[in-house]
Amino acid sequence: MRCPYCHSENDDRVIDSRPAEGGEAIRRRRACQQCGRRYTTYERVEEAVRITVVKKDGTRVPYDRNKVLDGIQRACYKRPVPAPAISSMVDSVEEQIQRLFDREVPSSAIGELVMKALRATDAIAFVRFASVYREFRDLGELALEVQSVMEDDKKDTRQPELFQP
Repeated sequence: MRCPYCHSENDDRVIDSRPAEGGEAIRRRRACQQCGRRYTTYERVEEAVRITVVKKDGTRVPYDRNKVLDGIQRACYKRPVPAPAISSMVDSVEEQIQRLFDREVPSSAIGELVMKALRATDAIAFVRFASVYREFRDLGELALEVQSVMEDDKKDTRQPELFQP
């Protein structure tokens, strides 16, 4: 493992190892012997079948978990969404992709799965992501999406009041 700080190779020591992401990965805390700094690495099983993302323009690229993570983190920037919730959303999207698609997944499907996860977590983060993903052309389209979110919040699944005035 190369140290991300001093870039020395194979000169680190594993301090701590533990399961992460519900047992899907191993988190390792390492200390570089050269510079003394600590860093964390994650070890995951590589998928035997690589999923390819089919983009809007028809090009195909390998699926990259970090792109999904980056999009969700940008949407949740300065929002009260904890890091474990973001990681959980990425895991959920990834699991759904693997369950629903064989070898190729349209980028639109990934975007819809991310929006579904964000909508259930944080309305503002959802609107941020949707405004970039859906490429709204004017404020009217954005206002319609915001109105939809506000109506869904009113229809929340909380227990209705028994006696209404």
